[in-house]
Amino acid sequence: MTQNIVGINPHGGKLVNRLSKKDPAGLFSISINQDLANDVENIADGIFSPLEGFLGQEDFERVISKGRLVNELAWTMPTVLDVDDETAKKMKDAGKVLLKNPQGSGMAILNVEEIFSFDKEKMVQGVYGTVDIKHPGVAKTQAMKEMLVGGTIDFIQRPEETEIRKYRMTPLQTRKAFKEAGWKTIVAFQTRNPPHVAHEMLQKTSITTLNGVFVNPLIGKKKSGDFVDPVIVKCYETLIKYYYPQNRCKLATLHTEMKYAGPKEAIHHAIMRQNYGCTHIIIGRDHAGVGNYYDPFAAHKIFDDYPDLEVTPIFFPAFFYCKKCLTFTNQKTCPHGIELREQISGTKLREMIQEGKTPSEFILRPEVSKIILSFDKPFVD
Repeated sequence: MTQNIVGINPHGGKLVNRLSKKDPAGLFSISINQDLANDVENIADGIFSPLEGFLGQEDFERVISKGRLVNELAWTMPTVLDVDDETAKKMKDAGKVLLKNPQGSGMAILNVEEIFSFDKEKMVQGVYGTVDIKHPGVAKTQAMKEMLVGGTIDFIQRPEETEIRKYRMTPLQTRKAFKEAGWKTIVAFQTRNPPHVAHEMLQKTSITTLNGVFVNPLIGKKKSGDFVDPVIVKCYETLIKYYYPQNRCKLATLHTEMKYAGPKEAIHHAIMRQNYGCTHIIIGRDHAGVGNYYDPFAAHKIFDDYPDLEVTPIFFPAFFYCKKCLTFTNQKTCPHGIELREQISGTKLREMIQEGKTPSEFILRPEVSKIILSFDKPFVD
């Protein structure tokens, strides 16, 4: 089921809705992990519009090779369900399969349309641009099962509400919230970290000319050394409370796995925020990158290949505090050397936090530092 929406068009023109009241009684069932469970719910709510289920073979191969679906709509990240050969045979015989979340509850019915094998090396090269097993996306792909199952889904039951889900919103909800706030221009900010003051400056610079900022932290599986989800959410709660004017910032969580696919993932991030109703998205330096796998500005350049996206990317250089200029600035506007810049690497920041040291107020707001330091284990193991 699809529906027309007021505001910026969802990707593909219509917002997908796969919510259903179908009875799953008697169906063959399989259990899926939390990452896949999140994908299923995102498909159902239209966050992944225009997808109505897991990719079939033609769409999958087109996404890998061209970053588009067969119908030429932009889609850069393969949304797939992998199973072993024995399970694939049972699913083919069943035709309809109940998908159970990690808590054991039936959450959706998968209408099995295709089952096919795939080339993992071709997949990682197409999506991540590398076959290096040290890349987290490559490692995950190589650990996948051998068969992929394509087909539409009918979503029948939400998971139980938890503290970490309280900020989860559907595109229908975010679009309604933007309309009620009177916002016509909305800039999305994708993040997997607590807010540095430099991030705050990026957001506030954007809303000097736009109506509001949609802060949309990614909640889901991340690599070792990244911040855990509760830290990220609590830090943004505090920052918005103390440092944002009313009716200029909306916080909602996006529950999906971080892929670290650099430029390809930047396009995926933009598509999801367009579906939420955002007109713009901030794309920073080395967006969705990891290590040294991508050129720092690859995530900017790739948008040249996707002029058909309706969401507009905003490219910013990195912000820092200049002790000479006495303000937050960037390389475009500040002529002074790095010795006058107040900035810190992610590695150095983690070291300071692990040692119980409070970073400079020009790196993190004091209230944000206090929250991070209050956690015994603020980082993913």
